[in-house]
Amino acid sequence: MFNPSPILRGRRVLVLAAALLPLASWAAWPDRPIRMVVPYSAGGGADNTARIVAQRMGEILGQSVVIENKPGAGGVIGADSVAKALPDGYTVLYDASAFGVNGALRKLPYDPMKDFIPVSLVATAPQILVVGSSKPYKTVAELVAAAKQSPGKLTYASAGAGTGSHLAAEMLNDQAKMETLHVPYKGGAPALTDVMAGQVDMYFGNAASTLQYLNGGKLRALAVSSRKRVQGLDNVPTLRESGMPDFEVLEWNGVFLPKNTPKDIVELLGKATREAVADAGVRERLMRAGLEPVGNSAQEFSAFIKAESTRWQAVVKARNIKLD
Repeated sequence: MFNPSPILRGRRVLVLAAALLPLASWAAWPDRPIRMVVPYSAGGGADNTARIVAQRMGEILGQSVVIENKPGAGGVIGADSVAKALPDGYTVLYDASAFGVNGALRKLPYDPMKDFIPVSLVATAPQILVVGSSKPYKTVAELVAAAKQSPGKLTYASAGAGTGSHLAAEMLNDQAKMETLHVPYKGGAPALTDVMAGQVDMYFGNAASTLQYLNGGKLRALAVSSRKRVQGLDNVPTLRESGMPDFEVLEWNGVFLPKNTPKDIVELLGKATREAVADAGVRERLMRAGLEPVGNSAQEFSAFIKAESTRWQAVVKARNIKLD
């Protein structure tokens, strides 16, 4: 008689449990704490935002939403753990912009488009193209002209290969038809330090990291990466206004569930996420961190993710970007 291995028996149990979820679990969901996996280090931008939103979500749902940091491989390790979790609504992914980029940069142990259910886009933030105050460039046009005059001479800093600051600069290179030299750093802080010191020419940073230095006169903002100008930087044009009509780059945070999670749980979690983001106190804290609160539907978030993936696949291919 065939005796299946423990691994096969375990898989059968998991499949059976997942199949029964729509009939049983969602009716009482949530009846215990929810684990929200943040695939980045504690204290970073995504982690800080997740904690703001999770606290309010827990109050709305009547159960704690507990943050679990699982950093590594640009967010892949944490995301993979959620992709393989039981789809019962008790394991949630809180991811960021890298989710829409990783598939273009590396081989993944999961399919971002098939193995997750987008629940809601929490918030977005534009990037700001900055140069050190000692640099002569006052506009994007001046920067582009200098880059074209001396191809490969101007430099741009990034927080590391494959990060938002790296990809935004490569999108600028592509759309401006110019070549600048990538100088990667281990994080945004050292990158900003060298830009302010004039050792690197330019950098795409977020509002949270750059505003204090812009206000202090150590940096100069040339443009923002969003479609519209940014409140508080009203005199800084968008890159679209600066001659790049197709340019748009947004950092973002959002909530996902594993595939096969019952529709009722997806809807309940989406409703709680949107209510949390709409809360006045949460919105104030997000905006103080340089973020624009969103809180949209699963369908809207799904369309957003597909557009992000398509955009970055095109940039990575056009610029032949590879991770070292």
